[in-house]
Amino acid sequence: MKARIYAALAGGAIFAAAGVAAAGNFTSSADNDFFSGGRHQFYVWCASSHNALAIESGANAEDAQLKLYRSLKASGRTTCWPVWQGRISG
Repeated sequence: MKARIYAALAGGAIFAAAGVAAAGNFTSSADNDFFSGGRHQFYVWCASSHNALAIESGANAEDAQLKLYRSLKASGRTTCWPVWQGRISG
């Protein structure tokens, strides 16, 4: 009986460790994408108009977000904010 309990605990610990390792890889990848140059995808959230998806290029995600934000403001969409979704290839 005790052997089964210990085996179950060991198996649970292995699965937990694997889950933490996998989550760490996803987080690391997202961080790399955020700080990398290229094309970035944004969800444009608007308080008083339709939301949309947009793609903008930049030196990193923050640079691309600011470019998109300025272009939204210049086009009269003053209640919109781009929310970063990820970097896309191409």
